[in-house]
Amino acid sequence: MTNYQQYISINPNIRFGKPCIKGTRITIQDILVWLASEMSFEEILADFPELKEEHIRAALAFAADIERRTRLIAA
Repeated sequence: MTNYQQYISINPNIRFGKPCIKGTRITIQDILVWLASEMSFEEILADFPELKEEHIRAALAFAADIERRTRLIAA
């Protein structure tokens, strides 16, 4: 997903400035933790109806992009 930025916002007044899904207080970290704990997309969407599948994919793309940038800086 190359356009993940349209789904993510960073606001210092929401969740201490952590990246969140726009219009929610759900952080990218929240989504990654749920996925790491083996929650499926379907389970996450059932528990958080304000999310859509593209929000979960945007969270993954954001995390991958951060990892890519970290590796470039460290090299």
